[in-house]
Amino acid sequence: MKQRNSIKMTPEQAAAYVASRHTCAFATNGHDGYPHVVAMWYTTQDGAILMTSYARAQKIVNLRRDPRATLLVESGGKYKELCGVMIRGRVELVEGPAAVAEVLRLTGADSTNAAAVRRVRKRVVMRFHPERWTSWDHSRIAGGH
Repeated sequence: MKQRNSIKMTPEQAAAYVASRHTCAFATNGHDGYPHVVAMWYTTQDGAILMTSYARAQKIVNLRRDPRATLLVESGGKYKELCGVMIRGRVELVEGPAAVAEVLRLTGADSTNAAAVRRVRKRVVMRFHPERWTSWDHSRIAGGH
């Protein structure tokens, strides 16, 4: 068996790993051809990964031009602890304060005070639809490093 196959998570394990976390590295395609990578807070719902951002943020500008994105959730401080899931997919932008407030509620962010309500009006929801998953869990390597 190839080592790659031995560290790969099952689809259910990968989905559970992503659902158990709250932060990711999120990459969009910049106008200059370079990836634009930012740290994002997220939640999962019905197979999609949900995030919010200010409508004028560079990642949203990039997604309006090209909805393809990559998301990385990872952990581990030593080689034998490395674990992660990289997902490629497309992002659907959802406008409207009700949608934004719902995602903020799902992530545990406070969207009820006056300042938060003003911010909600300036934000959009990013509904990331996974298309291709890659995963690894180095704790499965016999003997470790």
